[in-house]
Amino acid sequence: MSGGTRSENGEEAALPVRMRRWPSYLAALIVFLILVYLLRTVLLPFVAGMGVAYFLDPVCDKLEKWGCSRILATTLVTIVFALLVILGFLIVVPLLVEQLSNFIRVLPELVERAHQRLLPLYSELQWRFDLPAIDDLGGLLRSRIGSAAGFIGEALQGVASGGAALVNLLSLLFITPVVTFYLLRDWDLLVARLDALLPRDHAETIREQVRAIDTTLAGFIRGQASVCLVLGTYYAAGLMLVSLPFGLVIGMLAGLLTFIPYVGSMSGFVVSMAVALASFDGWQGPVIVAGIFVSGQMLEGNFLTPKLVGDRVGLHPVWIIFALLAGGALFGFVGLLLAVPVAASIGVLVRFGIGRYLDSPLYLGHHQVAPGPARPVAPGSGETPTESAREPS
Repeated sequence: MSGGTRSENGEEAALPVRMRRWPSYLAALIVFLILVYLLRTVLLPFVAGMGVAYFLDPVCDKLEKWGCSRILATTLVTIVFALLVILGFLIVVPLLVEQLSNFIRVLPELVERAHQRLLPLYSELQWRFDLPAIDDLGGLLRSRIGSAAGFIGEALQGVASGGAALVNLLSLLFITPVVTFYLLRDWDLLVARLDALLPRDHAETIREQVRAIDTTLAGFIRGQASVCLVLGTYYAAGLMLVSLPFGLVIGMLAGLLTFIPYVGSMSGFVVSMAVALASFDGWQGPVIVAGIFVSGQMLEGNFLTPKLVGDRVGLHPVWIIFALLAGGALFGFVGLLLAVPVAASIGVLVRFGIGRYLDSPLYLGHHQVAPGPARPVAPGSGETPTESAREPS
């Protein structure tokens, strides 16, 4: 009897201690967010270096297994990655910039051609479905395009104004490789030191959640980057083969924007169809362009995403879009870089919290499951059997 009383008193005394920790955790989180906001113009090369180091760490680990030292593996990986980036900037970026500038220059002419091409079709639809007059629709479209162009211009001017843009560019070029090298060299040491600082009572639980976050990030970032590269190459090659003007820039941008769910494919499809309607005489060209994007979506949904990303990620597309918009609005480009890791971490922690809640007395109430085998689940109920029942902590 007395042992049970001491146990109950101990649990009652421990609960307020755990509850008193939450204000400290919340205060630390608020201070961290404030520091990120205040230092957002300085953090860009360090956040980019951390992202690149996280992306390349498995390659260094593989080289170490093959007999290379950590310093040699880090040096080789950093040099090869830097050469690939420089090669991409020297070959691909000039072509993209040239096509993008030409596309912007001839955009009014393309819009006029598309207008003349679609005018008979729209007149037929207007007669059948009582749509607005073409002049009213054209005025509305021009106003919307003007507003969007003004917004984009202001945003670009804000990004490029002052010396911050030049400082960020120089820091990305010179500081990011240095940060990447040192983080890659000391990655395992940093992980070991952080692990040593974990509270011993909760160390294993924290490790499990960090492993889950790492699995989610590895599945999404590394896998999605591969998906973007493959789709960008596929779209660009397909559009260039059908001789679509500006096919390279449209295809590459559509592939890169695939990182944002649905945005890349939809924007690429709309722009390429508009250019096809303005450029080709018959309907064969637009149909082939549409087929390229439809086949690309089938390739992504049925092969690329299941093989390269997998279903273990657990990040809903709407959650990703919200995280990117919120991160960009709050912290600028640094927020965009941090959006997906933060969204993945929050998703993992929310699932962990829901699991703890489902095992807690707050959820179970008087129907607490006694320790023992997992209770049976009725077929077709949609409920998943829990692991071995645990006493509430």
